[in-house]
Formats: sequence, structure tokens, C-alpha cells
Amino acid sequence: MSDAPTTPDGRYLMVRGRLWRKANPALSPQEHDTLVDALMTARRDVGAALRAQDAAAEHAARARVDAAKRALGERGPVWWDDGAPDLNRHMAANTPYAAWARTER
Repeated sequence: MSDAPTTPDGRYLMVRGRLWRKANPALSPQEHDTLVDALMTARRDVGAALRAQDAAAEHAARARVDAAKRALGERGPVWWDDGAPDLNRHMAANTPYAAWARTER
């Protein structure tokens, strides 16, 4: 997703026309990297739990994915403070970013 276009305000990536909230830029590089490592480990653990058909392990791993994404600022309360709504997972064409999105295709 690193090649995905970023909205002019830096809040979202656009992937296949859909907006995905970026991590909080106020995180230090070390904190960001630590959280991304935790996220990737949790995602691998989800896959392992699914392969093992271990519902309890899957639930725990998915909770760790959610916690890491919230700590990164990709889920939960928005990290900006100007009152703009959260458009995470919205189709860009249906948002105020529509004109920008048309130029990025």
C-alpha cells in the first residue's frame, strides 16, 4: 500500500477507490514501527489460528490486531482535531475527496 495515493490532507490512502485512514503522523518513528510489528505479528497469529481452527486463539489475535490499529490511529477516534468526519473505508467518489480521487486514477 505504500504506492497508494495519499489524500492532500494526509489523512487517507486510496486503494481501489476506497479511503483507508493512515496512521497518526504524531507517533514517533520508533512507536510507529513497534506498533506495526505488533500488528503484523497479530495478523500472522490470526492466520495460524484459522488454519488450526482455534476459535479462542483467533479471537485473541483479532483483538490484538484491533488494539494495534487503534494505537496507530487507523481505527477508533480520529487523530485530527479540526472536526472533519472520519471517512475511513468510504468510497472516495462519495466523499469530499471525489474530485481529487478522479485525478489519481
